[in-house]
Amino acid sequence: MIDATLSRRSLIAAAGLGAAALAGCSRQPTPPSNGSSGVLKFSIVAPESASSLESYWRPIIADMEKATGLKIEPYIGANYTALVEAMRFKQTHFGWFTNLSGLEAIRRADGEVFARTFDPTGDDGYNSVILVPASSKTTLEDILRCDRTLNFGIGDAKSTSGTLAPKTYLFSPKGIDVQTCFKTLKSANHNTNLVGVANGVLDAGTGNSTSLRLQRERDVERAAKGEPTLGDKVRVVWTSPRLPEDPIVWRKDLDPAVKEKLRQFFLTYAQGEGAEAERQRGLLAKLSIGGFKPADDNHLLRVREMEATENVLEAQRSGDPKRIADARKALDGVKAEEAALQARTGQPVDAN
Repeated sequence: MIDATLSRRSLIAAAGLGAAALAGCSRQPTPPSNGSSGVLKFSIVAPESASSLESYWRPIIADMEKATGLKIEPYIGANYTALVEAMRFKQTHFGWFTNLSGLEAIRRADGEVFARTFDPTGDDGYNSVILVPASSKTTLEDILRCDRTLNFGIGDAKSTSGTLAPKTYLFSPKGIDVQTCFKTLKSANHNTNLVGVANGVLDAGTGNSTSLRLQRERDVERAAKGEPTLGDKVRVVWTSPRLPEDPIVWRKDLDPAVKEKLRQFFLTYAQGEGAEAERQRGLLAKLSIGGFKPADDNHLLRVREMEATENVLEAQRSGDPKRIADARKALDGVKAEEAALQARTGQPVDAN
């Protein structure tokens, strides 16, 4: 759930780090170190508090350095587009992405999926949700009325659960254009939406099940300290179908020996028994990650289908016959890939 785990679990990214990341994307491209010299940069989606997120990843990256013998530094992005651009211009070498931003990294930044996360609860997947204030009488029917009376918070443009899923599974099938549906439409990360809804600044907003669960877990600690809580101030009025977990993406041109070291680290980290494995699982749990499984670009087939479905629905709203035909052809192509993969593996696409 970056859409996908904390990647999809949002707090406000620190402005200084975000500006640095965006500024980095505008510099001249620099060649990747490939681990042969210099530093490997691991990009991290920062819909959560950038400082908190970096503190969670620091000990994991230290373990990564120890296990691989590589020098690795975190690269915090203010938004999903910043991380795609950083990889595109060879300022980062591998990273934790949401599904939709990972797809963009493959298309535009010479990336490929080599692993994906799974949830520590054993519930392999997550859901997009729409939240309203717990104290309000707002219903899903009120939201879908589209009478331009509600203030709505949607996700980053490259957020799977914050934007793509609610459009694909809720709004577009009903012929609703979110741009014209509400009094105001504000694009932000999951936590900003949750805070806005909890405080009544927003009448409704998108989020995801993992982000909400993490908030409620944090609320237990906050309540014990007498601090204000947020999770009990919102309620869910819509839940999407299951969404796939987050991909880990590297640049294709990374040195093969470096790739293998990274692959071995991710696929063995927090696995097995004993005190060390328990320590590692504890570190990942703060990110709502249970560990990593092998994956490839087929991991994003379901997200490609969502994207293609949304394109068909948008084309139908436009009434343009050629645009409709092209969109349907693209969707049929993705479905054919899914069918071929299922025939080859004997497993549903989501299991790959």
